[in-house]
Amino acid sequence: MASSIIGFGVSSIPSSQRRHNSHKIQVHQPRSFDVLSSESDSLNGTSSSIFVETNQNGSGSGSVPLLMKKSNKVVDDDEKVGLAPLWDDGYGNRTVEDYFVVAKEICKDDGGPPRWFCPIECASPYKDSPTLMFLPGMDGTGLGLSLHHQALAKFFEVRCLHIPALDRTPFEGLVKLVEEAIRLEHALSPKKPIYLVGDSLGGCLALAVAARNPTVDLVLILVNPATSFGRSQLQPLLPILESFPDELHVTVPFLLSFIMGDPVKMASVNIGNGLPPTKIIEQLSSNLTSLLPYLPELANIIPRATLLWKIKLLKSAAAYTNSRLHAVRAEVLVLASAKDNMLPSVNEAQRLAGSLKNCKVRIFKDNGHTLLLEDSIGLLTIIKGTCMYRRSRRHDLVMDFLPPSMTEFKYAMDQVVGLFRSVTGSVMFSTLEDGKIVKGLSGVPDEGPVLFIGYHNLLGFELISLIEEFLSQKAIALRGIAHPDLFTGKIETSSSEFSMVDWVKVFGGVPVSASNLFKLLSTKSHVLLYPGGAREALHYKGEEYKLFWPDHPEFVRMAARFGATIVPFGAVGEDDIAEYALDYNDLMKIPVVNNYIKDLNRDSVKIRDEISGEVANQNLSFPVLLPKIPGRFYYLFGKPIKLKGMENILKDKENANQLYLQIKSEVEQNLDYLIKKREEDPYRNIIGRKMYEALNASETDHAPTFKP
Repeated sequence: MASSIIGFGVSSIPSSQRRHNSHKIQVHQPRSFDVLSSESDSLNGTSSSIFVETNQNGSGSGSVPLLMKKSNKVVDDDEKVGLAPLWDDGYGNRTVEDYFVVAKEICKDDGGPPRWFCPIECASPYKDSPTLMFLPGMDGTGLGLSLHHQALAKFFEVRCLHIPALDRTPFEGLVKLVEEAIRLEHALSPKKPIYLVGDSLGGCLALAVAARNPTVDLVLILVNPATSFGRSQLQPLLPILESFPDELHVTVPFLLSFIMGDPVKMASVNIGNGLPPTKIIEQLSSNLTSLLPYLPELANIIPRATLLWKIKLLKSAAAYTNSRLHAVRAEVLVLASAKDNMLPSVNEAQRLAGSLKNCKVRIFKDNGHTLLLEDSIGLLTIIKGTCMYRRSRRHDLVMDFLPPSMTEFKYAMDQVVGLFRSVTGSVMFSTLEDGKIVKGLSGVPDEGPVLFIGYHNLLGFELISLIEEFLSQKAIALRGIAHPDLFTGKIETSSSEFSMVDWVKVFGGVPVSASNLFKLLSTKSHVLLYPGGAREALHYKGEEYKLFWPDHPEFVRMAARFGATIVPFGAVGEDDIAEYALDYNDLMKIPVVNNYIKDLNRDSVKIRDEISGEVANQNLSFPVLLPKIPGRFYYLFGKPIKLKGMENILKDKENANQLYLQIKSEVEQNLDYLIKKREEDPYRNIIGRKMYEALNASETDHAPTFKP
């Protein structure tokens, strides 16, 4: 491969952008990065594209092969205006086999000092994207983000650090190298954050740099950081590794590969979530067969001398970093694998959370040490779900929102809420301009701003089908106005796993506030608002489908200001899947539970005052429910109310209040309509519905329902 790329370079990056990128990634001296492509050479049947690092005079200082497929074109500014929901993030297109193919090339005659490179797929990020610098683990290749490049490419200027196998730069030298890079980047864009993604050894490096640069706006994402190396499960084996004969070293990386990562999880990266079990097993077997021959390549990626050096490097890195944790002021997210056989990563994540001032933790129970190379949730998804993505010093959930990708949509619908979707069999109706009710969402406006006003079912059960149907039928991401406590970390589970609360943020949820509603309407979004809020979602026994709205209009004049369209809607079905065993009043009679609820609500964010009526008095608690043989969820969207040209509402409180009461009345009518009509549904019960669907498996639609 190397012989086929020398000669001339064909650049696919505009000269102005290339100069911009090359200036930003200087470390020791000014350098430029030219894109070279080879029509004659191929890897895995695809044309290869690489970056070659050159000095200013054009002489090569070493080639750095990157990804095998040149699939991205340079995106013009006109095309960067927006990103439609269900975009292709490419997660699953790359596999660990691709990683080994490129790593094999990058390690051939790999001399020279550590250096930065930009993956070819990441050459054209959106305007004003922050910089993300990847700091590698023991392999040093800088290819650890290979599976995530295409997703990150749109929203970050990605830079990867390559530490050659023969390099012996001490840890302090690596710290200074990264430090120079982030200081230069900060000088060029002082208002943008800099992301440091540190994998294992790179986690120590990121923390050390952050400790030395507390005034630089850094966001650290630490993946199984090696700060716990002193407690590594490998400690008893280290003396044996040091005395291992050279002729047997080829077996060491092979054995380490099973300790560091999970081959099954690696081979599962590109297997679809919705496949039948037999297909999954068949494809997994094929992937494993293809992957296993590459594992011995670790002997070339990490030669014996390099392995012994990296072990010493890990020791010094952990000691250096742990002594400086108190100086870290950066925003930190720790990703820990519960099946990490190399480091006690879960315990270390909890330790770091207690030691650092601004630290979040997410634990992945089925993954090994090489989390970023295994089948899991994409790194961009994790960044979004933990509210870590921002383009400036302040995080703005509205302006920094990235629409859900197709991968995120499929994963969430299949893996997270698949069972719920299956048992509820939701059906939706909408109302046309002439008042006719039809099945589907054809009566819902495509163009925003649109404000959906409805009844909040028990625990928000109706949200799942709402999000799914609007994305699948109309490619619209509903921006839900949610309780602020969902964004403060108080409701996170004790396991710290990537949970339903995180998925709410991935799919566009924002805390309720006038400013957020203002921003959403100003950006012509489709906004989902429940005036009854937590009072409806956590209602008591016997209060099903009863509205608890504030005594005064809170949203009408805001909607009129932007000429928004209001769509009243109703959703029923909560009483078809569960019934109350204990509500708030019952729980408060239990001594221990009583104290827990009081503690939960003591620091809860209060979003309404007493003038709002009963809706302001809701205390947060989760009821005890008994499951029922599932029925079905039904939705009806009323006739759209267009407020364009109704600016008089802004000044006339009486007109605003009349419209508010009209909307409330229409929501109640929609609920009454659905409660009555569902009695006519022959497939309301799950047993009859599933029998129908089993007998009509060739049909793509759900079982039929009542005629509107």
